Amino acid sequence: MRPDLRPVRLVLASQSPSRRMLLSNGGVSPVTHPAHIDEEALLASSDGGPGDKVAALARAKAEAVAPLYPDDVVVGCDSMLLLDDVLQGKPHTVDATIQRWRAQRGKSAQLLTGHAVTYGGAWVVETVATTVHFGDVSDADIEAYARSGEPLECAGAFTLEALGSWFIDSIEGDPSSVIGLSMPLLRRALYSFGLDASRFWGE
Repeated sequence: MRPDLRPVRLVLASQSPSRRMLLSNGGVSPVTHPAHIDEEALLASSDGGPGDKVAALARAKAEAVAPLYPDDVVVGCDSMLLLDDVLQGKPHTVDATIQRWRAQRGKSAQLLTGHAVTYGGAWVVETVATTVHFGDVSDADIEAYARSGEPLECAGAFTLEALGSWFIDSIEGDPSSVIGLSMPLLRRALYSFGLDASRFWGE
């Protein structure tokens, strides 16, 4: 086998089903190896603006996993919602989700997804910002959505691709980034490493 055609896998340093879905829909069966980092401590110690903080989380995840896969492409991601100049992570509980939605309904916010992609010692680290326009959702729907469990472990307490689609009026930017992983950014990162996206199809 030619050295430039040796098998290269795509390793996702995440347990997110939405990110796996995006890659699967794009023809890739990634190796999943979730990274375990202290996100709160990293956010507290990270300098820079909101985009820098989210990128730092993504890089920390990729750095935790990359040494185990020296010949593969490793992708770390992290998403947070910037609402009223405050970064919002996952709500985790039903009550917190209800409070979040009461605060964000009818407003616009930025969904920030940090990406860190590494291969052969090279890195692409970038944050993609997409504007999300939330619908003016009823109290009953907010409670039903929260109690469904779907948004509890989602950045910004919503999904774009499932039940949450009822409650997002529109977005401005990259929809795949809102779901959790920018496929256009990943393509550009692979090209910068001299790899074609189609090389990973059908893995």
